[in-house]
Formats: sequence, structure tokens, C-alpha cells
Amino acid sequence: MKDEARHLSDDLVQPFQIERTALRGRLVRLGPLVDGILKRHDYPEPVASMLGEAVTLAVILADMLKYDGVFTLQTKGDGPIRLIVADVTTAGEVRGYAQYDAAKLEKAAASTGAPVPRLLGAGYIAFTVDQGEKTDRYQGIVELQGATLAECAHHYFRQSEQLQAGIKVAVRHDGDTWRAGGIMLQRLPTEGGLASPAEAEAQEEGWRRAMILMSSSTVDELLDARLTPNELLFRLFHEDGVRVWAPHALAASCRCSREKVERIIVALPEEELSDLAREDGSLEVTCEFCSRRYVFPPAEVSALKQRH
Repeated sequence: MKDEARHLSDDLVQPFQIERTALRGRLVRLGPLVDGILKRHDYPEPVASMLGEAVTLAVILADMLKYDGVFTLQTKGDGPIRLIVADVTTAGEVRGYAQYDAAKLEKAAASTGAPVPRLLGAGYIAFTVDQGEKTDRYQGIVELQGATLAECAHHYFRQSEQLQAGIKVAVRHDGDTWRAGGIMLQRLPTEGGLASPAEAEAQEEGWRRAMILMSSSTVDELLDARLTPNELLFRLFHEDGVRVWAPHALAASCRCSREKVERIIVALPEEELSDLAREDGSLEVTCEFCSRRYVFPPAEVSALKQRH
């Protein structure tokens, strides 16, 4: 039963609606997926925790959107963690990585304060939807403002989308295993135009109540694989009625390939290629997402250049 419960509770997005107020939501549970992404790079714990939050947030936001392609969350700042990238495909393939300065991170570890200002510093968070070469790419960018990445997303919605949303994310390292989870509520515009004063007040009260209930969820509840998503949603919102739809499965998957690396090699100038060269003259390229190594012998590099 324990294995069955874990299978039902991990690496998925559970869409739901609160019936009384018609608020939409997403509940995310990440187990082996996030554990594999974070362990693959052997990051220091503060870096792994921040990347885990970014991956969880990317999954929540991607599932909220209607797109056919890749949704990317990226942060860039002047703090110890200078870059975080997490992306999610329409099919539910998830990957992510971080770049950090070890010396700055050591100094930050000795200080206190909110994680975003302390670890990311000043910079921006960007959300990008890429649906292919023949479509326009959408990108929203906002300054890093907030204690957590979830709060930075709140700031983005207030500034860029005029959309009310509440997000709560949890990441924890228990022994040798990483787990992550999150929940999001979204307040949709009123259908058919402006609501009456009484309707507007009822909607506002329903939104405040739902946010209080969502905020009451604990880290243990968001992460416990023995508590299924449906059980947690019922525990939080049963008094107002909660409807669920079929969950969306997720999997850690990288889209790198030898062919893609070949195109990168061809496009790079000679001075940058020299940074990738090994003593024997071959080139070695390591995927930042999955750490897979691609080695190209000198003869193959010459052939690539000649073909292009």
C-alpha cells in the first residue's frame, strides 16, 4: 500500500476548482523527479533548495497556461546563485539547473535573511513561452522582489498580468531524499463584465477565505506522499466543495542530443571552441541540465566545420 500511495502522490499536477467560488487551482507533488534533478549536480543544499523551488513553481505556472511548446522560468541576479533555469514541456517533461559562486555562497551561508535577497541578490525573474520557430515567443520579466520565488511570482502577477493568484511552495531534504510540493489558486475575471456590488463583495470574501485555507496547508501536508492530493484538497476546501480533474503526469527529461550539440559547435567562434578543447584536441561539451558529456574527436570537429 505504501508504494501504491507514493505512485499516486508523486510527480504530478492535480488541477482543481473550488465549487463555491469557481476559483481554479493546481496542486503539485514532486518526488523522484525533483530528487533526480537536484542530486544529478550535487549542489550545496541552499542552491538545491532554491532550484527545487524554481522547478516546482515552473511546473505550477506551466500547467496553468495553454501552450504547445516549452515554458521556462529563469532567474538572474548578482547574488551567490547567479542563474537558475527550469523548463517544462507541454508533455510534462521537466528539467533545471543552477549556476553559483562558491565563495559568495559560503559568505551568504553565514548570514541571515530571506532566501531571495540573500542568495539571488538583485536581478530579475523571467517567464517565457516558446511554441516553436513559426510563432511569437512570449516573455514576461520583473525584478526580483520578495522573500521567496513564490513571492516574486506574486509580484509579477500584480505588475504584469493584473491577475490575482496565490502560491505556496515547499522544498525539503529528508535524509538522502529531496521532495517538493506546491499549491496555487487563481482568481479568474468575472464572466459577462462587471459584477454587482453584492456579487463583488461575495467574490472578494470567497477569495480571502480560499487564500486563508490555502495558506493553512503545512509543509508536511504539501510533501507527504502518504497523503494523496485529493485527500489534501478535501482537507483544505471540503466546506466550500472541491472538484478535481484528471492529474497530469510529470517526468524528469532532458532534450539535449548530439545533433543539437553539433549545431552549437558549428555556431561557436574559434576562440570559444578553444575553451572546450581537451589536451588531445577533441572537444568536450557537458549539458548543464543533465550533466551528460558529449566528446567530439578532432577529425569529427573538422568534418563538422567543413560541412557547414
